[in-house]
Amino acid sequence: MDRFQELTAFVAVVESGGFSAAARRLSDSQSLVSKSVSALERRLGVQLFTRSTRSVTLTEHGRRYYERMKPLLEEVAQADGELISSALELSGLVRIASPSTFGRLHVLPLVPKLLALHPKLKLDLKLADGVQDLPAEGIDLAIRINPAVSPDAVVKRVTTTSLVCAGSRRYFAQHGTPKTPEDLVHHNCIVFNGAEQWAFEGPRGKLNVRVSGNLAANTVDAILSAVRDGVGIGMFYGASLTDEFREAGVVTVLDEFISETRDVSLIWPSRKFVPARVRQVTEFFALALAERL
Repeated sequence: MDRFQELTAFVAVVESGGFSAAARRLSDSQSLVSKSVSALERRLGVQLFTRSTRSVTLTEHGRRYYERMKPLLEEVAQADGELISSALELSGLVRIASPSTFGRLHVLPLVPKLLALHPKLKLDLKLADGVQDLPAEGIDLAIRINPAVSPDAVVKRVTTTSLVCAGSRRYFAQHGTPKTPEDLVHHNCIVFNGAEQWAFEGPRGKLNVRVSGNLAANTVDAILSAVRDGVGIGMFYGASLTDEFREAGVVTVLDEFISETRDVSLIWPSRKFVPARVRQVTEFFALALAERL
């Protein structure tokens, strides 16, 4: 007896509530379904069902076996579907979440190419800072920098980005350039989300410098704009410091005191039931972002 046939029959009986219903579900005869389950029980050496003239119920062995085997059969079905889908045109809706600034700078520029490759694909982009409840919001794919995720999530690391401390040439011409992290206490520092402790690493090891200034903001876009316009010094991910800002006169300082990096990752909220279109969109962004960053 084929083992896959045995497992398929077993799961069908559990989920249909009986042998006759399972036979209808599988378009097989009731006797074949019964033989498949009996062969499985003989092979395992345990009784999976308690049978009576009126009902079929799982034994404790049967319950534990079903809990282990059901996800495996789902993976097989998913793999079959993906192989079939790979030959077809990609279509359907994919909901993507990304930090707002990172999304504007790096995700949105890639969208036209993705949609040109797959015209029937639909994207719903949610650009917002902060950790979201991905399953509750129906997110299929999240792009995160150093994500905080649930144990059920699947995380694919794409690349890394370092922190940078930066200001405009105009600001440094007026106020001087800090030579050590401790010099920041004499500068106007732009605080992001209340983070007044900036981390550095010097010859004597790690140190935190408490900074202050006349501007605080809750978005990286606001920090970048203020830095570009000469308001003060900011600390943010290097991925946000694009050519647009460098050409506007933004330069980094204290690079030799910053060694900390952050992972740029792609996240599925759950490893179960990931459609082929989500997997392919994930692969597109994995390659494109790694090349871009």
